[in-house]
Amino acid sequence: MTAVDSKMRLQYFTNTLGDIVSTIRTLVEMESPSDDKAAVDRLSEFVAHEFSGAGGNLRIHQSKRYGNHLQIDFSSKEGSKPVLLLGHYDTVYPIGTLNTMPCRADGDKLLGPGVLDMKSGIALMIHAIRGLQEWHGQLPRPVSVLLVSDEEVGSASSRPITEKLAKKAAAVLVLEAPYGLHGALKTRRKGVGEYLVKVTGKAAHSGLDFEKGANAIVELARQIEKIAGFTDLDKGLTLNVGRVSGGSRTNVVPAEAAAEVDVRIARMKDAAAIEKKMYGLRVFNRKCKIQVTGGMNRPPMERTTGVAALYKKAESIAQDLGWKLEEAAVGGGSDGNFTSALGVPTLDGLGGVGDGAHAIHEYILISELPRRAALLAGLIEKA
Repeated sequence: MTAVDSKMRLQYFTNTLGDIVSTIRTLVEMESPSDDKAAVDRLSEFVAHEFSGAGGNLRIHQSKRYGNHLQIDFSSKEGSKPVLLLGHYDTVYPIGTLNTMPCRADGDKLLGPGVLDMKSGIALMIHAIRGLQEWHGQLPRPVSVLLVSDEEVGSASSRPITEKLAKKAAAVLVLEAPYGLHGALKTRRKGVGEYLVKVTGKAAHSGLDFEKGANAIVELARQIEKIAGFTDLDKGLTLNVGRVSGGSRTNVVPAEAAAEVDVRIARMKDAAAIEKKMYGLRVFNRKCKIQVTGGMNRPPMERTTGVAALYKKAESIAQDLGWKLEEAAVGGGSDGNFTSALGVPTLDGLGGVGDGAHAIHEYILISELPRRAALLAGLIEKA
């Protein structure tokens, strides 16, 4: 693809920018919190209609607890492996958020719940595929799209589907938001784990029988200090005790206490070591008992040779489009962590550029949409 062709493609998406924004508005105004299956399924039906209108073959993966997962397959004369476009349509915002956080344009910003994470990414999928069809008559290679309904709550029901499709793909392109307003692609993501540490002591009256009690909160406090010591910033390994509970009344020696621990790892080889340390916790006060549950639920996305090669392709496409594309390592996880851990080349952060994910000021930059769409279209061809 020459620089002239790239400019023509960029102009195509500039000319269709109004349609892209309209699609994003429609998606944002269909609220879809993870825990509202009916709402998510309504959005899924709309998205299915958009993709089927472009010639995609639909497959609905039923889910009892959360919304259904949507798979769309596009065939091609080319017999190569498909590229998988991956994303989610659930959000963290409850129904009614639009009343106080309406979808609206403010200069170059388009604001609204889920506009950045990641309904703009879904719209970019739709319009990049339409653009490729208009230029080629048929997609230049097979493409699969997978949109899941439970990414914001751990991806428990969708993970097997994601991994199955990824194993058949030449590459995975994740339409989550990029890093920062410069739109850096994510070539590294930390793995995510959650542990629950419960301590059981012995209740007693704090005035009459203090010495007969075993203070679960004091024991837990000592365990928290030990857990904090597992953090190793040089390795990108962090443990955060984010929630603590325990006790009943101030005049009762507490018999129970618990702490919830968030774990982030940059390297898969650190997962086993931290699990050994967490499950190896032993009580300081022998009158107490300790119970640890949980573990890693997302492996890290590491910058493998496959990821690096895919990023280089993206960098070249962006250069032809007239800008310097950057890459970044981030602490949060996505479903791209699963696909990357399988050894499938994965590139994340291809969605709309903006700020405020999960926050009241969440927005995307409208002016960035044409070149993100052109970048995605180019990667579908070359990945």
